Amino acid sequence: MDPTRIALFDLAERRLAWTERRQAVLAQNIANADTPGWQSRDVAPFAAAADQAGIALARTDPFHLVGTSDTSLLGARPVRPTGRQPDGNAVSLDQELSKVADTDTTQSLVSAIYHTYLGLFRTALGQGGGASG
Repeated sequence: MDPTRIALFDLAERRLAWTERRQAVLAQNIANADTPGWQSRDVAPFAAAADQAGIALARTDPFHLVGTSDTSLLGARPVRPTGRQPDGNAVSLDQELSKVADTDTTQSLVSAIYHTYLGLFRTALGQGGGASG
């Protein structure tokens, strides 16, 4: 059994790639916090990127509701500013740092889940390593 062909691992890899892209966009916002006219950008929510990639929740019961999401914006996109400085800059360091922390938490969680499941597969296959990988 090849664990790289399991949908859970593919989803985890996609989510990690998304967090990497988001961290890069947020870092660019922070780096340009003093640039006149700079407007904050962000990537589309992961749900929209997953929908476009064909990843969807399985509907296991006919009584489950079908979810929807807007997939129209998938790249780095401008964020509606909450305020502007006199030079036209619309970066709020507090908001950007909050997004960075949230993205870092997501990345840590996905990495932990990935390593835990990989360890469980190794144990199930008799290759040792336990859940710590």
